[in-house]
Amino acid sequence: MLDPQRVKREYDSIAVEYNSQYVASPVGALEYELTGIALGDLTGRTVLDLGGGSGIHARQAVDLGAAAVDIVDLSPGMMKVAEESEKATGRNVMRFFEADVAKPLSHLPLREEGYDVVMANWVLDFADSAEVLEGMFHNIVGYLKSGGLFVGVRLGNPHSTILQTGQYGVILKDMEPFPGGVKFRAVIMSEPPMEFDAATHDALSSDSPEVYEKAGLTSVEVIPSTAGSVVEKDPKYWADFLKEPWLAVVKAVKK
Repeated sequence: MLDPQRVKREYDSIAVEYNSQYVASPVGALEYELTGIALGDLTGRTVLDLGGGSGIHARQAVDLGAAAVDIVDLSPGMMKVAEESEKATGRNVMRFFEADVAKPLSHLPLREEGYDVVMANWVLDFADSAEVLEGMFHNIVGYLKSGGLFVGVRLGNPHSTILQTGQYGVILKDMEPFPGGVKFRAVIMSEPPMEFDAATHDALSSDSPEVYEKAGLTSVEVIPSTAGSVVEKDPKYWADFLKEPWLAVVKAVKK
């Protein structure tokens, strides 16, 4: 994986801003809406949020009816924001665990019976080798009940021209190929800007279901960006994004 300690430091440093500013941005709003469509009605269901960070989608899952949500993340700073945000709601349905989701999680008191839903939002964009990607998928599928739902947000095309211009508030720079993919520095153009290292595999950004199916998932589907009402309300603003969508929300089912 990209240097775990550096990843931890970077996310610790941007936790508050990420939680408040990213989701309020146009792209963050689109991501949130498409993720909600992918998750659907979660009434009474259990959810594992791998790389759940500041809890944006974990809270969304609870709002959609989830009975219990466990967050696992590398950044204690991010999870502190998640815990404080959830505490403010008066609910008591989340647990928080610090760990690297690319490595075995057997030391954590996660649900032995598995989860109805496993989320991994942006997690796969931190795998800079086939072995790390395999470790992430091992946890995703391993903790998902048979027939359970996987939902994940990932980078679409890292070479999209609009990711060089910052037109939609995100820039990728310092691109560096590695076998099977590319590493880069991501910049969210907030105030102040938020920067962090990331990476993606060609097998993911190609939109082929093969990498998911190899891991044990089926019925792989990318939620179309046009399904979001934010796009429908302002098609002119989103026109270039729809030509080269660089954000993908994926849903699949465990075989």
